[in-house]
Amino acid sequence: MGGWERLELPGGRECWRRVLDVPARDGTVLVADLYAARPDPPAGPVLLERTPYGRRLARPSDGAGPPSPEAVAQRFVDGGYLVVRQDCRGRGDSGGTFTKYLNEPEDGYDTVEWIAGQDWCDGRVATMGVSYSAHAQAALASLGAPHLAAMFLDSGGFASAYEAGTRMGGAFELKQVTWAFHRARSSAKVLADPVLRATLDSEDLRAWFTRMPWRRGSTPLRFVPDYEDYLLQQWEHGVFDDYWRQPGIFARGFYDRFPDVPSLHISSWYDPYIRTATENFRELGRKKHSPAYLVLGPWTHGARSVRHAGDVDFGPEAPLDGNLDDDYVTMRLRWFDAHLASSGEPPPPVRYFLMGGGSGRRTPEGRLDHGGRWLTATTWPPETAEEQVFRLDVSGGLTRDPNPVNGGCLEYDYDPANPVPTLGGQVTSGEPVMTGGAFHQCPDARFFGAAPPFLPLESRPDVLVFQTPPLKRDVAVAGPVTVRLAVSSTAADTDFTIKLIDVHPPSTDYPQGFAMNLTDGILRCRYRESFAEPQPLVSGEVYEITVEAPDTANLFRAGHRIRLDVSSSNFPRFDVNTNTGAREVGDRRKVVATNRVHVDGRSWLTLPVLPDAGGLPTNGRRRPPVRGVDC
Repeated sequence: MGGWERLELPGGRECWRRVLDVPARDGTVLVADLYAARPDPPAGPVLLERTPYGRRLARPSDGAGPPSPEAVAQRFVDGGYLVVRQDCRGRGDSGGTFTKYLNEPEDGYDTVEWIAGQDWCDGRVATMGVSYSAHAQAALASLGAPHLAAMFLDSGGFASAYEAGTRMGGAFELKQVTWAFHRARSSAKVLADPVLRATLDSEDLRAWFTRMPWRRGSTPLRFVPDYEDYLLQQWEHGVFDDYWRQPGIFARGFYDRFPDVPSLHISSWYDPYIRTATENFRELGRKKHSPAYLVLGPWTHGARSVRHAGDVDFGPEAPLDGNLDDDYVTMRLRWFDAHLASSGEPPPPVRYFLMGGGSGRRTPEGRLDHGGRWLTATTWPPETAEEQVFRLDVSGGLTRDPNPVNGGCLEYDYDPANPVPTLGGQVTSGEPVMTGGAFHQCPDARFFGAAPPFLPLESRPDVLVFQTPPLKRDVAVAGPVTVRLAVSSTAADTDFTIKLIDVHPPSTDYPQGFAMNLTDGILRCRYRESFAEPQPLVSGEVYEITVEAPDTANLFRAGHRIRLDVSSSNFPRFDVNTNTGAREVGDRRKVVATNRVHVDGRSWLTLPVLPDAGGLPTNGRRRPPVRGVDC
């Protein structure tokens, strides 16, 4: 261990830092920094954050600015805590080889228990952190670390990586590819080798996305085999097998081992980890005596201090800062105080942002004013939400008619060589290939795979559009989105995708309207019955499948339309199904599939509708209850 170093921070403030060498069970040394109010501090509760991004590097997800790790630590230290920030195995100054996610259960457990045994810790170790640092928290909790005292999991903490964050519906999330490439470029091995660094810098990642599916030795990571190996290992495991049941990526299988401690879970409508946050909140709240809390905002991954996501502005209530609390650090401090220091009041169980209600005009910054506001609930979905069914009809309608005409189908050719381009959504770490957020579903030059004449996605023959007439009254939706489809295909395997959209009507600012994406999902049909036991399709046979999209919360204003798009690709967010039925990695063939959706009573959309349209005021009066959706 190193000696104490005095840190002088802006505003005349100070704290002290000391380097720690934490031994893992296999002898690997994991390097961390300890922050305290003074050298040799008295024993107190410790806040631990484990990161692969560099323990002394600032990240935008730490807050507006972003603040330096020292400045953030100093505020917690002033609040009476000690702070430990640790480099994960194989990252920063820590020893060992980095394998994404899979080393974090044991390394995290060992770190918590080692800290608890130090004379400067009172035996209580709470965890915090965003994204990977949230995954690391759930990983160590899965092994039941005895001295874990509380968890603040922001945008991560895999309930099941197979179903959200790494794969969805059996398809592979290609943000894992861009993340691996950027982390390889910042690895100790690459930074220490100028030639290797130049080699990776010369790779054109966007060009490589035109050569998928990849094969071992034929990827932009071929010169960094450790990173290529773990990435392709994730990609190759298409079946839900023992690989996906490991504690670092499958909290669902280990909830009974989680310590009974308070937990807070944050995600956002344009973040890949909505399902993770909602499931962890629900299951830990149900299985434990300690309270669990949920916060769901209108942001992209970790961007909780801004009011927009993509090309859409959600109004002055959108940022965490000044709405949920003074700022992100203050929010965490107050939450830890309520559960570790028994001071202050805990927040409501659920706080969620209901998007919508804005003017629909273009803001001075050039974004759509969609608006929104914060609401509270005791459960998720909100206890007042009622499931309502919208049936797909052959004319492209979404109808509440319980007795539609039977029969009818819509068909299209899905060509894997010409996939539907990703336009925003629940994407993170995708640059320079893709970005998350809310966008008009009409591509332009910003989007990978888009090409002139840049017509709306609904104009593509391989995109089926189902929508309501203009709504006669406001409709508020809050919760998961589920679509039941009766489908058939000429291929041995194919995908079906769904996308829920709020269609703003034409205006002077948006003369063609604005089709704003809310949430989207996918199902690889070989996994229609079971992720563990895939089955090929029989050409022409009709199957009933369920495609789920992560939760959302949105107010569809009167005059808007509720729209559902159905297709078979969403690239580059998800890997492209070649339709051959072969394994995802290494397939050299692509075939065109003719896919059918059977409608008029056989396919429908289910939405959780709030009975009072979210309780938003109209002309100073509360809206009357909505008994059903008027279209």
